[in-house]
Amino acid sequence: MKPILQQILCLVILTMTIQLHAQLSVGTKPPSVTISGDQGGKVTGGDWSSSEIKGKVYTVMYVDPDEKETNEHVERSLKSENFPRDKYGSMAIVNTAATWKPDAVIRMILKGKQKDYPDSIYIMDQDKVLVKKWGLKDDNYHVLTFGKDGTLLYSKFGALSNQDIQQLKRIIRSNL
Repeated sequence: MKPILQQILCLVILTMTIQLHAQLSVGTKPPSVTISGDQGGKVTGGDWSSSEIKGKVYTVMYVDPDEKETNEHVERSLKSENFPRDKYGSMAIVNTAATWKPDAVIRMILKGKQKDYPDSIYIMDQDKVLVKKWGLKDDNYHVLTFGKDGTLLYSKFGALSNQDIQQLKRIIRSNL
């Protein structure tokens, strides 16, 4: 094998290894991450830090704007549960780097969603920070739930089935 091909192969293997280690595992706490400046932040303004995921059970939806309808049924189902707001919170983190849609348009849409889900925190990830740091699924819809101490309790990407939703609700209820 030619030296340049060997170097490319080594780089590919190294990148894959790093990605595997970046994956979040249920039962563990993710590494601390901050989204700020050119990377994005809260739609209402200011930086967002994963250290905010504590003190309550939090469900985090990490969403490619082009996949936003994938789990709307999950959002509605969780909202209908009326979990106590002092024990449960939700965050929607939008992977704006995964779409061609302008950030200004996405920000406007999210401000509208804030009216439907006033207790949710909306964050824009303009640099795929959580894809890179946590290994979340890019160009997808990733649902995560964290315990009061920040431990990951649930993680699934793609469309959730009714069985998945029931499992998610059981996990939330048992950790409130």
